[in-house]
Amino acid sequence: MPKGQPTVVPEDGLTTRQRRNRPLVFVHTGIGKGKSTAAFGLALRAWNQGWPIGVFQFVKSAKWKVGEENALRVLGASGEGGTVDWHKMGEGWSWIQRAPAGEGELSNEEKAREGWEQVKRDLAAEKYKLYVLDEFAYPMHWGWIDTDEVIEVLRDRPGTQHVVITGRNAPEKLVEFADLVTDMSKVKHPMDTGQKGQRGIEW
Repeated sequence: MPKGQPTVVPEDGLTTRQRRNRPLVFVHTGIGKGKSTAAFGLALRAWNQGWPIGVFQFVKSAKWKVGEENALRVLGASGEGGTVDWHKMGEGWSWIQRAPAGEGELSNEEKAREGWEQVKRDLAAEKYKLYVLDEFAYPMHWGWIDTDEVIEVLRDRPGTQHVVITGRNAPEKLVEFADLVTDMSKVKHPMDTGQKGQRGIEW
C-alpha cells in the first residue's frame, strides 16, 4: 500500500508530526458520480477513529433518502465509534425556529445561508472533528454564500477540524485554497443510455 511519502518537504518550520496532523479542507467536485459517496466514505473512517461528525446537506431534499445517512446514523448511535449528527436543508435545518402558522417558509437561499451560519457556530465551538458539507459548492456557485467568507472562516477555524465540501462547479478560489481537491470526471454512466438511477447504486 502507498505510504503517503511526500514528494517535497516544505520549509515551514513544522515537525513531521505537526504537519501530518494539521487540519485539512477537502473539495470533491466535477460532473462525475461519487463526490458525496467519497465524502461519506471519509466519514466512515472518521467514525472508526471515534471522531464526532457533522453532516450538513445543503441541496438534497429531506425526502431524498440517502443510504449513507441511515448507515451513519446507526453507527453513530452504536457507541462503538464517533457520534454522527445529520442535518438536511429540506427539513428546514434542525436549529431554525419554525415560522408561525400562516407565515411563509424560508427560501432555499435563506436556508442555505442559515445552514452556513450554523456551520460557522459549530466551527467556532469546535463541535465536530469532521464536517461533511454536502453539495455546499452549489450555494457558493449560485452566489448565495460568499466564497471569500467561506475561505476566511475555514482558514481561521480553531483546533484540528477537517472539512470536506462536495458539489459541482466548486469556485476556483476554493479549489486554490483547499488542501485536497478531487475532480470527478465522467467517462460513462448508465443514465447516458436512458437508464434511471437504481436502488443500492444511487441511493
